Amino acid sequence: MPSRKSNSISRREEILEKAAKLFRKTGYAATTMRMIATATGMEAASLYNHISSKQELLEELLFSVASEFTGGMDRAEKLNAGPLEKLEFLVDLHIDLTLRWPDRIALVTGDWVHLEEPKLSAYTGLRNDYEQRFRSLITEGKKQDEMEDINTELGLFSILSTLHWLYSWLGKHPGLETQKIRKELKQCLLGGLRKSEYTK
Repeated sequence: MPSRKSNSISRREEILEKAAKLFRKTGYAATTMRMIATATGMEAASLYNHISSKQELLEELLFSVASEFTGGMDRAEKLNAGPLEKLEFLVDLHIDLTLRWPDRIALVTGDWVHLEEPKLSAYTGLRNDYEQRFRSLITEGKKQDEMEDINTELGLFSILSTLHWLYSWLGKHPGLETQKIRKELKQCLLGGLRKSEYTK
């Protein structure tokens, strides 16, 4: 029989997922706690037994995503592989998280600005750190002659902007086979970086 604690965790996860869906559809500012309660089949007063505020929901949703990206970057950097293969690992990470949490990922493109201090500064710090480490992989790939000598900032923008908005594209193209997405997206995003004479 499930414990009361596991039921509580499951209920909290349900609230988080419903809130993420509403934030994506309606926008954080326009979403109310009453709307979230209705979506989860609860009275508004009961919702406060699980969560203290709408801001707490936004924080937990965004920092759960940030934690996954930070952990993924840590694993990528530890791979016994060249920079290009590490970038391929990160593209896979973005695909996995987008398929798992499309509504949470959607918040990364805009609603993060509604975080309040000090959480806003903490979140932007994690975001900037991730981008800097991504940038360093591109720079290192050029130094090691794995990649073409493209503009690093343009390469970073092209890759991350596509990955950030992948949730929207996938929503318009349901039913695509995951492995096909992985292969073709890496070809599109990283194919232009790879030196023509470099083979993995």
